[in-house]
Amino acid sequence: MNSTRRTHLIWLISFLVSAAAAILSFKFLDMPIARSFLGNFGRFSPLGRGLGSAVLLSLEATTALTLIAVRLVRGHLSPLGEALGLASLTSICAYAVNDGVLKLLFGVPNPVSVVVFGAHHTFHLLAGSQDGSFPSGHMVLAGAFGGVFMRLYPSTIWPLSILLLFGASILVYGEWHFASDVIAGAIVGVTAGILAGDLWRAHSN
Repeated sequence: MNSTRRTHLIWLISFLVSAAAAILSFKFLDMPIARSFLGNFGRFSPLGRGLGSAVLLSLEATTALTLIAVRLVRGHLSPLGEALGLASLTSICAYAVNDGVLKLLFGVPNPVSVVVFGAHHTFHLLAGSQDGSFPSGHMVLAGAFGGVFMRLYPSTIWPLSILLLFGASILVYGEWHFASDVIAGAIVGVTAGILAGDLWRAHSN
């Protein structure tokens, strides 16, 4: 089996398993997990500020602009530099679509709004905001970045999957997101990254 088919097969299996896990988590696990971690949000708020979406987006934008400048000066980038630039731009675009479209479409309140202030943990279709919870913007951001490398460098699939799982655990433990949020965010982000990697390979060939 060639690397393209192998990557697509892994993605398909992961997508189906993750989609089922998101549905089950939303229905049965989100609220018990969120209640068990009640109070962690305030405790980890400095971490949230340090790794906020604005900080991460700024780092990615700086990386992309730096690589563009290097390309203009030197006339070329290494394959790794091209992948890094593509991953940064894909991550930024995927985050923008998630924040500007998907969160507004699904309208799921975040854990603090639900557990502390009594909002209903349900879908409020077409009535959401950018403060919504589903899908997780951080997981979309990270998943899209990682998905590009997973597609272009298949040997990174498992190490990056472990890192994404670690990041998802922090988001849930810190009360920033429900478990279903991070699962859905990973699906959206990694799918965007793999698609971008596919298009880049087709363009390069």
